[in-house]
Amino acid sequence: MRTHDPAAPSASDLYARYRQAVKDQRLPLALVDLDAVDHNIGVLLEGVRSRGKRLRLASKSVRCLALIRHIVERGQGTVRGIMAYTVEEGAFLAQQGFDDVLVAYPSVQPSDALTLARVAREGRATLAIIVDSQAHLERLDAAGVAEGARIPVVVEVDMSWRPLGGRLHFGVRRSPLRTPEAVLSLAERAHASRGLRFHGVMGYEAQIAGLGDDNPFARAQNPVKRMIRERSRPHVEETRERIARMIRERGLPLEVFNGGGTGSLNWCAAESSLTEVTAGSGFVASHIFDFYRHLKLRPAAFFALQVVRRSDPGFVTCQGGGYIASGPPGPDRQPVPWLPEGLGLVAMEGAGEVQTPLRVPPGVDLDLGDPVFFRHAKAGELAEHFTHYLLLRGDRVVERVPTYRGMGHAFL
Repeated sequence: MRTHDPAAPSASDLYARYRQAVKDQRLPLALVDLDAVDHNIGVLLEGVRSRGKRLRLASKSVRCLALIRHIVERGQGTVRGIMAYTVEEGAFLAQQGFDDVLVAYPSVQPSDALTLARVAREGRATLAIIVDSQAHLERLDAAGVAEGARIPVVVEVDMSWRPLGGRLHFGVRRSPLRTPEAVLSLAERAHASRGLRFHGVMGYEAQIAGLGDDNPFARAQNPVKRMIRERSRPHVEETRERIARMIRERGLPLEVFNGGGTGSLNWCAAESSLTEVTAGSGFVASHIFDFYRHLKLRPAAFFALQVVRRSDPGFVTCQGGGYIASGPPGPDRQPVPWLPEGLGLVAMEGAGEVQTPLRVPPGVDLDLGDPVFFRHAKAGELAEHFTHYLLLRGDRVVERVPTYRGMGHAFL
């Protein structure tokens, strides 16, 4: 699988380096190349830092405490705040010393509301949560009042593009709030609640940030995806600007206005309405982020399987490998064999739970026991399959660190 970074090390050099690093390790295993992570940090933060914004790290795309800390520390003040994916995870991160956490998905579980209220009452960290309806406010408000606390809430606006009078929909199905007026109304209700504190707004433009426009698995769709990205951008910018202006005109506090993702940082960091942008996957560059023409990231997280069979000339079979990504089913959700270069999945089998056969091109010689390195489609989901990551510098493993799973956590 290609990358867009012409300065990246060659595939043969990388394979030699990684093979040396794991020669005494038990396979399968997962690795993170810190040199590549640091390169990606520089790429992603360049425009964010120059425009005076901060970047909130999406923990869903990392799921490893040591790696989260590494990215925050290397961010040197530009990476501030964590975007968590559940209340339980957010509370865990607060316990680990992160004092600004935003849970990006709503919850109405009583235990979650109680956790949010108790963290708010203790006052050691800000643990905010996304809301998009009166029902969310009512359940959270009751918990806040009962605990004598004010839970910080962030109102999410739908950033989907709906041309032709709404007959078409491009984006994700998230918030039902589609106008600045609807956002302002819910913000005012949150502000007036005894158990809540209006903390800000989030508007995530998934049809831009999450839509790769250079997908080799669906080449015919790439021009359409580019059109969607370009045509929906004015709507996103205008809507966010109107929301920020209306909230400030009403005198409401707007501590956080969050937007963006790895695939859209190159332009949304310049929006004056946003106080911060979010990224996560780009730091480790899972393979779907090869599908963006403008990104020059380096693959940084991958897994290694051992070759255990040679069923036919031109084929090898690896043990394990069926780590399929969430999202719409398709070949781009499978892991891709990356190193040595030129290997390919077998269409009739794909990546399997216990075995993954591969086509081997002429000139590539793999022996039994040799490692094959794969890249997962989605960054954080790799951590659900491994209890530890090996952190690499050059061709040397410098640390073995637990993922969330390795710490005994399964937050979702």
